[in-house]
Amino acid sequence: MHIVMVMGGGLVLLLLFLLFGRLWGATAFSYALAATSFLPLWLALVVGNLWVGVLHAGYGIREELPILVLNFAVPAVLAFAAAWYFARP
Repeated sequence: MHIVMVMGGGLVLLLLFLLFGRLWGATAFSYALAATSFLPLWLALVVGNLWVGVLHAGYGIREELPILVLNFAVPAVLAFAAAWYFARP
């Protein structure tokens, strides 16, 4: 259940970034820039989630690493898809 909540949080964060892209200028470039600028922040957040899982929850890095990949990959693929969709002519 925690994986679904983290992934859902990533999707909400991506939607907020796209909303800010609309507020910054409502051009195709601002949407694509917002979608790609989401990625470093999302990576930092899921690495923080891994860190909490290893240090405080008692999981090993080998147990948490596939969860990190899954939590990062789904919103990242959607961010790349949004950047591609808004950047095309």
